[in-house]
Parts: sequence; C-alpha cells; structure tokens
Amino acid sequence: MQKMINFNGELLSENSKYLNFQNRGLRYGDSLFETFRVINNTIIFWEDHYLRLMASMRILRMEIPMTFTMEFLEKEILKTISSNSMTASSVRIRFTVFRNNGGLYTPETNEISYGIESNKIDSPFYLLKEHHYQVELFKDFYVNADLMSTLKTNNKIINVVGSIFAKENDYENCILLNADKQVVEVLNGNIFLVKGNTVTTPPLKSGCLNGIIRKKLMGILEKVEGYTLVEASISPFDLQKADELFITNSIIGIQSITKYRKKEFKNDVAKDLVGKLNALVRLG
Repeated sequence: MQKMINFNGELLSENSKYLNFQNRGLRYGDSLFETFRVINNTIIFWEDHYLRLMASMRILRMEIPMTFTMEFLEKEILKTISSNSMTASSVRIRFTVFRNNGGLYTPETNEISYGIESNKIDSPFYLLKEHHYQVELFKDFYVNADLMSTLKTNNKIINVVGSIFAKENDYENCILLNADKQVVEVLNGNIFLVKGNTVTTPPLKSGCLNGIIRKKLMGILEKVEGYTLVEASISPFDLQKADELFITNSIIGIQSITKYRKKEFKNDVAKDLVGKLNALVRLG
C-alpha cells in the first residue's frame, strides 16, 4: 500500500513531487518541525507540542494561519494517520512547517505551508531498552548557546555530521558541547546526569533543545520524593563521575547510556522514571 502524506490538508502519495527547488526549507533551512507519538488516535502531550510549535513560529517571524488551532491540526494529524490505516497503531508523527517560496535570505512572504508524515512504531508505551549504548563527545563543531538552538529547526547539520561520526566509530550516540565546552545535549535529545539522588540536566541557556520529555521529567522529579532536580552546566569531566546518564526525547522516552569512555553506568533511576513517565502518558 502506498503511504500517504498530508500537504496543506491534501493527502498525497509520499512519492508525489509536492516540493520544488525553491522550497525555503531546502534552500535556507527556513523550517520547523515537531515529532511526537500518537497512540490509539491520542496525540501524546499534544498541548505541549502545539504550544512549542506556535512559540517557535513566532520567534522565527512566521505568519501563523488563523486556522492553526489545536483542534484543526489534531484533525489533520488524525486524518493522515487514518489515510495510512494506522488508526489502531502506535505512530510517530513528523509535523513540518516551512516558510513559503520566494526571496533570497529575505523572504517575499512570511506565510507558511505544512506537511505531516506518519510511521508506525513498535510499542504504545515507553520501554527502557537495556542494550549496550556507548557515547562519545563530538568536538568537531559546537552548539551555539542561544535561543535559536533551543528550537526544533531544520538546521541540524551538526547533528547529521555528528551522527556520521558516531556511525564511523561504532558509537550509539554523541554528546554535543557548546563553545564554553559545556555539555548541551545528545544528537537526538536531551541528557540527564544522576549522582546519588541528584538529577542534573543542562539549562536552556546552554543551548539545549527545549524538549517536551525533558520538561515532563523535570516536572516529575520536582514532585516525587527521593530526588533533587538541578538545572546546571555539566562539564565533560562530570560525566565520568556520574552514577547514571540517560537521554530523553518524545519518541524513545528514556534511553540509558551504558558506557562513556571507560566508565560504565547503571540505570536504576531511568527504570524508575520510565514507569512514572508512562503513568503520566496514561493520565493524558
């Protein structure tokens, strides 16, 4: 069966030539995206994703259509899922917004178009995979510690080159640094460090992505007894002193890091938190 995508509300074959060489997302990375889970036709943490998308569009001075309500976009997302016969499945959605064609660096318009694509994922719940997961620092290029780096734009060339570096060297992931040589995040999500009962994650001012699961876990950690949450800069040296390191994003939930250089890590806190995260998903 040919998979369908949603382009500005119209369902098209994924092989359709609905974009051209003038596309500003292609030419300048003038684009934003959100990735999230949909389980049994329920969009997980939809309000958080929607509000982040709207805030990001405003920061990039994109014109938000009057039709772009939560209800309208939810309907379009579910329509896309239905067109691919995935209504009863667990689904990964990528929702992309880009400024319309025209202009060089200065656009001719701030009006936007959007695309929605869906792919099945294995589990309706977040599962903590306990396989070998080794990471290393990526030091060829650095993340800028500014507001732009906290957005999910299509400007992900550092992540692409870092992923190639990881693949070439048999690492599962790489840790990104900013110009101050402080830990920012990993290639595909945020990072948390556990030492004793203290859980630390880099602050947004470091340049890390304003991640939805990061936000949800921080809320959990602030409420449950037994943990102390800290937003603070993390140095590469701190990584080797940690008891535990783990990664978060909206698709995997939580992924434990098992090894960084010669240090191997446990995953007790990650196991505890993934259960609490799944409970939050069930509560809606």
